[in-house]
Amino acid sequence: MNTRIERALRRAAEWHAGQTRKGSATPYVAHPFAVAWLLDRWGFAEDVVIAGLLHDAVEDTDATLEEIAAEFGPDVARIVAHCSERKEDPSGAKRPWIDRKTEHIAHVAEAPLEARAVALADKLHNLVSIRADDEAGVDVWSKFNASRADVLWYHAAMIAAAAGRDEGLRGPALAARAALAAVAGEGPSGP
Repeated sequence: MNTRIERALRRAAEWHAGQTRKGSATPYVAHPFAVAWLLDRWGFAEDVVIAGLLHDAVEDTDATLEEIAAEFGPDVARIVAHCSERKEDPSGAKRPWIDRKTEHIAHVAEAPLEARAVALADKLHNLVSIRADDEAGVDVWSKFNASRADVLWYHAAMIAAAAGRDEGLRGPALAARAALAAVAGEGPSGP
């Protein structure tokens, strides 16, 4: 732990202030904190851990890549850029779910290993959250803008795209696939 990571923790908390996880009272910032924790646990470098903390900032807040680059460096900003989905079309209208997800999967498949590691940590935590909500009796699938089948397809496709053929992502990919299988009702979960 150092002051750079502390600054990133604080910025994530500031940018996501007031946001909650889908359909719950859980502060949204729990998600980027969990993603960063996974990346650190998996042994990734500080820039990757910081990118994990900030991976949704551009997509879901008014933060910009320029701000992230100025505060945390161009490498962190590049990783965050690869993790950011394009939610709106040029006119500012929200793009259809399937278009956004298909484009994002293709983008992540071509991303550097560090960005794909963030994507795997993101999907793993999302799946563990879905499972926890489901076990708590929450109507999980009503929270999404897509069907259960489509959400499961998206997670499977994103895990495959992010994992690629990199041996360095084998463990994270296995953990994400196990969590997906548990959510789909096909086996035990766990990172």
